Amino acid sequence: MTTRELIEAEIGKIPEDRLDELYGLIRDFAGAKAASARPGIMAKLREVRIEAPSDFAANLDLYLSGEKSVPEDIH
Repeated sequence: MTTRELIEAEIGKIPEDRLDELYGLIRDFAGAKAASARPGIMAKLREVRIEAPSDFAANLDLYLSGEKSVPEDIH
């Protein structure tokens, strides 16, 4: 028997008045799988690209204070 056939056989044993509860569990299970397929926050953050001078990270404080400025050709 395939897994689907085994599951269907077990569903056939469930009393009719409990099928709504089972449907809720199946719906939640399917939804959790779909939600986990979405990229997480870290995956999204890895996609962030910053266009800045090569010394931007090392001199962030100087850029924030205005002692250094970003060249006009960087947007």
